[in-house]
Amino acid sequence: MRYLHFIIIILLFQNISAQSISVDQNTYTPQQLVEDILINSGCASVTNVTVSGGNFPSGDKSYGYFNRDGSSFPLENGIILSTGRIYNAPGPNASISDDGNGIGWTGDSDLNQALNISNSINATILEFDFTPLGNRISFDYIFSSEEYHGTATCQYSDGFAFLLREVGSTIYQNLALIPNTNTPVKVTTVHPNIPGGCGPQNEQYFDAFNNTNHPTNFNGQTKILTAQATVTPGTQYHIKLVIADEGNYRYDSAIFLKGGSFNTNVNLGEDRTIANGNPVCGTFQLDTQLTGTHQWFLNGNEIIGETTSTLTITQNGTYKVIVSIPGCSPAPMDEIDIEFAPTLIQSSNTNFSQCDDDDIQDGITTFDLNLIIPQIITNLPSNYQLSIFDSPTSTTALPLTYQNTVPNLQTLYAKVTNIPNCYDTVVFPITIEVNTFTEDYSDEMFGICESDNLILDAGNSFVSYSWNTNPVQTTQSITVSNSGVYTVTLENTLGCFKTKTFTVQASQIATIEDVIVSDFSENNTATIIVSGNGNYEYSLNGLNYQDSNVFQNLLAGEYTVYVNDKNGCGLSSKTFIILDFPKFFTPNGDGYNDTWQIKNLEKAGLENSKIYIFDRFGKLLKQISPQGNGWNGTFNGQILPSSDYWFVIELPNGKKIKNHFSLKR
Repeated sequence: MRYLHFIIIILLFQNISAQSISVDQNTYTPQQLVEDILINSGCASVTNVTVSGGNFPSGDKSYGYFNRDGSSFPLENGIILSTGRIYNAPGPNASISDDGNGIGWTGDSDLNQALNISNSINATILEFDFTPLGNRISFDYIFSSEEYHGTATCQYSDGFAFLLREVGSTIYQNLALIPNTNTPVKVTTVHPNIPGGCGPQNEQYFDAFNNTNHPTNFNGQTKILTAQATVTPGTQYHIKLVIADEGNYRYDSAIFLKGGSFNTNVNLGEDRTIANGNPVCGTFQLDTQLTGTHQWFLNGNEIIGETTSTLTITQNGTYKVIVSIPGCSPAPMDEIDIEFAPTLIQSSNTNFSQCDDDDIQDGITTFDLNLIIPQIITNLPSNYQLSIFDSPTSTTALPLTYQNTVPNLQTLYAKVTNIPNCYDTVVFPITIEVNTFTEDYSDEMFGICESDNLILDAGNSFVSYSWNTNPVQTTQSITVSNSGVYTVTLENTLGCFKTKTFTVQASQIATIEDVIVSDFSENNTATIIVSGNGNYEYSLNGLNYQDSNVFQNLLAGEYTVYVNDKNGCGLSSKTFIILDFPKFFTPNGDGYNDTWQIKNLEKAGLENSKIYIFDRFGKLLKQISPQGNGWNGTFNGQILPSSDYWFVIELPNGKKIKNHFSLKR
């Protein structure tokens, strides 16, 4: 018995869940469908109602009345417009609705233009003229289609449009759009993710893919959507509601228009709030543009004495109006939130100073205006956008990374740029100041001698010091005993910082390893070879120093070279000999240059050298000793004439030097 009871319950549940909508194509005339079903109020006068649809031989229609009839369909009743027989619209969703083939059922050119297509067929059209009493119209609808199946959802869609225009105009406005867009509602524009096909499109407006036990015989449908438009009360309009197949008759679609939803209402406009970025600026007046008895409310409380179509707003709040018009039910009404733009208060400190952060202290630097903007206005709402300009009248905002064009001190101007009309002429001056670091912080280089200490002094012109020592030292000077790179961060009286670098090099007295002499030449040179870790300079007289270790154009003689460490670590010296021969001699008995001799050979350790003198024909005239007085210009007691003579020096190491000199009488 319990089992039988359970079966009865299941059958009863299935019967309830399987209930479908009902349709009626004969009871209502087109005029009645519009006046009594769609509008069902006295808020708009209707004329010139026409309807057209399929030429079915059976006399079936593609438009008519529908009723929920106890099913789960979201709309209780209304008008159905289809691309097939409306008798195929009731559920269950067990067959494919595929009407309209071969009966000469054409499309609609206005629909083609509205949807930017060219191949509509099987069009059902309901159109009429109406004169609204309010300044806004709206009605609710659901779009259903057999094309909601598989990946076809990504590619194919029948089309529909709700086309509105003023009578006398030829320009239509399509009201069947995705909310807050210009995108028409279609299968391809409203659907969830289609696996293997395409991603979601405006999924929030899609209702469901329908199973077999659905109240309609369509594969899917949108949620209840609202078409709406702003109109002028008392002006006659024409509306054209049209749906059609696109391309071919396959897979029908339908529009369900909610009964009684065609409302002509009052529209006070969008909310005027700070959050929306459109607060009220100065005086403001609400106007319904309607005739009738008005009731105005502020925050739920009636404003006594205000019964006309206009209301002057003086304070923030939620305003509501109800307009009683004879014969129009329900009475048009609307609400609007009003906020007045605040009086902005500039911060008391509008000077944002910054240090010149490059090496050229010219009062020009780069500012990050992102850091400055939040500090300009003390009560700036979060969605107000401030921009900064270089003059009060400029309309070109400065880049957020900005380099000042006036050195040291420049005035800029901030303006609110996203709240039109309220702050167009309101500017907030701000001063940007560039502080410079004019004190000397140039780098220095020092040497430190072995076992010595060195004091590094950064100067007394600064308010703070921070050395890169471990631990950090904060004194004007520090004492170091090792080579290295020492830096100190200096802060001047303007709060600007720079870094000074001290390079300390280890140094020591030079060791003179050798003096390489190149003599007996046109350019006698001496190259000083030293060793040691120091910065050295060289001198042959102890007074005049040079950085080069090479001395040139030296005359014959004995020299002392001095090598000085520039870092003060000591002085080294060494004696060397430059050898050369006299280029001429004058043996005239005056006691000056009377003999020819090569000097200093003995000092150079060449005292055992041999010197031979020849005439120009190669005849040996004399052999002289390096330690003797030299040659007096005679041969065998005879005075030789003025001429060129040659000599050969045989050094102890076997090297020979040959050259010539002049004897002048």
